[in-house]
Amino acid sequence: MSKVVMYASVSVDGFIAAENDDPGPLFEWLVSGEVALDGGGVLKVSQASYDYVRPYWDEIAVTIAGRHVFDITDGWDGTPPAGVDHVVVVSHRPPPEGWDPEAPYHFVDGIAAAVAKARELAGGRTVEVAAGDVGSQFLAAGHVDEVRMDVVPVVFGSGKRFFGSVHAQHLLEDPDVVIQGNRVLHLRYRVRH
Repeated sequence: MSKVVMYASVSVDGFIAAENDDPGPLFEWLVSGEVALDGGGVLKVSQASYDYVRPYWDEIAVTIAGRHVFDITDGWDGTPPAGVDHVVVVSHRPPPEGWDPEAPYHFVDGIAAAVAKARELAGGRTVEVAAGDVGSQFLAAGHVDEVRMDVVPVVFGSGKRFFGSVHAQHLLEDPDVVIQGNRVLHLRYRVRH
């Protein structure tokens, strides 16, 4: 069965964006190195970041995102980010008018439907769920197997929280990955079930 990973770049104080959805310097680490992370050479990271991130990105088959993320990214223009095969959008609304029905995007109502559709599409590969409110719903429902954070040395003070609106304690194992890159610290925790 597919592993479900909650993932995002995050400030030291736990935010994935400001209140206005501006990620600020959270993605600067993706252009602060010498090693091309993507085929176009736009993203360049340290060798340590490449060795950690590239294999992870290659194992992701499906990304689950909320409708808010879909809307603010304009659905990544119909092309899933980071070479992912499919995007599952958790939304109570249908796709936007004029949306290409052939795009590999699947609109579902609720997290149970999202995890079922994502696992079906993933074929045993990794399912990634965006951190924030949607990610917190998956964590609260017990669907998250692993938490990955790219911790960036910035303090936001307020904004959109990595763990969204989680209202209960969730235990994680000790980090089994701690890697320092340029302007980033990569962390991976398994979730205790």
